[in-house]
Order: sequence, then C-alpha cells, then structure tokens
Amino acid sequence: MSRRTAKKQQEERGKLLAELGTLSRLLHGSWVERYSVCARENCKCRSGERHGPRRYLVVNEEGRQRQKYVANAQVQVALEGLAQYRRLREIVERITQINLTVMKEAEL
Repeated sequence: MSRRTAKKQQEERGKLLAELGTLSRLLHGSWVERYSVCARENCKCRSGERHGPRRYLVVNEEGRQRQKYVANAQVQVALEGLAQYRRLREIVERITQINLTVMKEAEL
C-alpha cells in the first residue's frame, strides 16, 4: 500500500470515528407496526378497516425480546434512532475493513 493510500485510509478512519460521537440517539432494535380488531361487534374494524397502525420497538432486555410501544409523537425519534444504529453498523464494518488492510500491509 502506498503512503498516499495509507494516509487516505487513516483520514477516513478518523472521520468515521468522529462520526460515532454524533450517534447519540441510536436504538438497537426492530420496528413493528400492527393493525388490530377490537371486541366491539359493530366496529368498522370488523368489516376490514382495522385500528392502527400501532408502532412498537422490539428490543432485547435481559436476554428476552420486549416490545416497547412508541407513541405517535415519538415515531420520528424512534425511526431516527434505528437509522443511527444502522449507520453505526456500517461504520464498524468500514473501520474493520480498513484495520484489516492495515494489518495485512504490516505483515508484508
């Protein structure tokens, strides 16, 4: 690897590490939207127009999956948190690739 390439990768790694500090609202979980039918006999949901969507964030707590209700006012915040978690994973993957390249070059 040339010095120029090595310097570029170090700069990219530095930028990625700095970006990690901006991911303050990340949420590790899955998004679920549900529509439901109620118990009222004459409700519109009985004819196909279900209630909802009701939104949940599915997270792991103490080794078990838990569904956390997300109020309508918090939907955008939750979706942003999930997007930040996806970005975190992308950053970790890219830093891993850079570090593997650096390790391989150090062997040569």
